[in-house]
Amino acid sequence: MEKLQRLLAEQGLYGGRLDGRFGRSVRNAVEDLQMEFGIQDDPWGVYGPATRRALEG
Repeated sequence: MEKLQRLLAEQGLYGGRLDGRFGRSVRNAVEDLQMEFGIQDDPWGVYGPATRRALEG
């Protein structure tokens, strides 16, 4: 989870602590990423395969 937080922070989408928790701020950052990249293959706010590919790719 810290890796996800770090990757989101690198994209400027997450400014919280790297605490390894999937809280509201991480979920909001995932939603922002999904909106920015037009990701529709994963449920809103879920760090699924399509969202992971967009962030890690």
